[in-house]
Amino acid sequence: MTKDISLGVGVAYMTKTCTKCKNSFDEKLVDDPGAQKYSSCPSCWNEWTTHAIMVINELRLDMSLPEHRKALKKQEKIFFGLEQGEQIQKNPDNP
Repeated sequence: MTKDISLGVGVAYMTKTCTKCKNSFDEKLVDDPGAQKYSSCPSCWNEWTTHAIMVINELRLDMSLPEHRKALKKQEKIFFGLEQGEQIQKNPDNP
């Protein structure tokens, strides 16, 4: 969501609201294009990338398989609150 526009030196930067934490952030701080899909602040995007690795490991996903990529995408939407479902948690029996 767009909140306001700050004018820099010849460049307009927008302040957005993070989909997950609802905090405002400056879009120029986002260095990963993937984070822009969900209007995610850098902190929440970093949290997602760490969580995604755990999901891949816990579910033993093979990212070369379309159905496994779809499962990860579903977890991504659940993580950002865009879809209902059970969020995968780390299995304490798995080191």
